[in-house]
Amino acid sequence: MVQYTLKKFGYGFLVLVGVILAVFFLFNVLPVNSARLTLGQRADVASVEAIEKELGLNLPMHQRLIKYIGEVSPVWIYDNNSENQVRYNYTVLIPLGNAALTYKTPYLGRSYQTRRLVSEILWEKIPPTFILATAAMILATIVGVLLGIFAAIYHNKWPDNVAVGLSVFGISQPSYFSGILLALLFGFIWHDYTGLNHVGALFELNDLGDEVTNWKNLILPMIALGIRPIAIITQLTRSSMLDVLSQDYIRTAKSKGLSNNTVLFKHALRNALNPVVTSISGWYASLIAGAYFVEIIFDFKGLGYETVKSLLNFDFPVAMGSVLFTASIFVLINLVVDIIYGFIDPRISIK
Repeated sequence: MVQYTLKKFGYGFLVLVGVILAVFFLFNVLPVNSARLTLGQRADVASVEAIEKELGLNLPMHQRLIKYIGEVSPVWIYDNNSENQVRYNYTVLIPLGNAALTYKTPYLGRSYQTRRLVSEILWEKIPPTFILATAAMILATIVGVLLGIFAAIYHNKWPDNVAVGLSVFGISQPSYFSGILLALLFGFIWHDYTGLNHVGALFELNDLGDEVTNWKNLILPMIALGIRPIAIITQLTRSSMLDVLSQDYIRTAKSKGLSNNTVLFKHALRNALNPVVTSISGWYASLIAGAYFVEIIFDFKGLGYETVKSLLNFDFPVAMGSVLFTASIFVLINLVVDIIYGFIDPRISIK
């Protein structure tokens, strides 16, 4: 089991290294002068050169890559001076003469537009996105499992056909298209009946300038983001339930005189949920990344909204930090799920 866990950590580490390299080269080959973006197009040459030195833009590409890897790495070797201490806020692990092996929070740089730390900007935008993804996943799990059970019970009858038809329709709808339809119909045309807004953030400021939580603005984005996983979970639950209901031990349980509800929920559903749980864990990580377009449509002002806005403004540090954070969460969730399955099913850890 230890070897299996270490192997999964190694795979996750290699994925993150690949993401870091891809993000660096993608944002460093674009023909954009980052110093000009920071200071404005009318800045003098001396100021631009000073900013280029601060951002490391005057270094060769390979040195910039090493510098970037060091900044996003939690452990790195730095010259132990006051400037680096203030910049990276590190803790010295092992002194190495004038340098030191240090531990720190990954440094994602500063925004070109506001000069704020990227980590501070992302920390403000993460909660709405996590709440949105979690709410969408809970909705998808409840509705998808219930529809799948319903379809399996009435196999090859009209309820089954309706459930399958709805799931196929849901799979075929991209989240951004569903979001546009929901915003148009329920947030704009039928607003007087639903009371829902076609745009709006989860956390808003009231007339007194205090931050308040507007849960009503979560409903439509949650549905738009949850439609596709509802469809997938419905299909998986239906297929798995049909497979389990055909097993010998289910027929044995029925022959003992157990009620249909007992057979269905105590014996069949428990064993049918394994592939569904796998799908839920994978979709949860995907929904965090998939929330980007939905947040733009509903003006939700979460991590996705901030990322797209930073790309439009060429604020590359914010976009790079957001991509790295999302990739890290995706790897972490899948890593935790793989390890849990290794404990649950020892056959997996042997492979």
